[in-house]
Amino acid sequence: MTNIAPPRVVATEATLAFLTTLKDKYGPLMFFQSGGCCDGSSPLCYAVNDFHIGDDDVYLGDLDGTPFFIGHDQFEYWQHTQLIIDVIDGMGGMFSLDNGTGKRFLTRSRLFTDEEYLLLEKTSLARPASYA
Repeated sequence: MTNIAPPRVVATEATLAFLTTLKDKYGPLMFFQSGGCCDGSSPLCYAVNDFHIGDDDVYLGDLDGTPFFIGHDQFEYWQHTQLIIDVIDGMGGMFSLDNGTGKRFLTRSRLFTDEEYLLLEKTSLARPASYA
């Protein structure tokens, strides 16, 4: 067993390539994992400062320098899973920057092992300074 906690959120190569395209068009970005409503449970991508992060929202990590957040209540359900952000063909979330591109972000997941989760319990979910 390693002593390094796994990342709570990761991206596929396709996602990283698509993020580069969106960053070139919109500048710095951020993600918020939707908890339902209009866009289902889609990872929503915004230009930095186009979405207000609440005090209870949880920072999961960065995808190639792009911060990824999830609502506290949603995190309570998903804290035992690693979120794997993928990109597929289709319509994006209507509030997300992927909308209208012919591609959309999709959240896949896997359960952490017991050993991984024990390591994660010891790690901080501290936000980047710009979101503190």
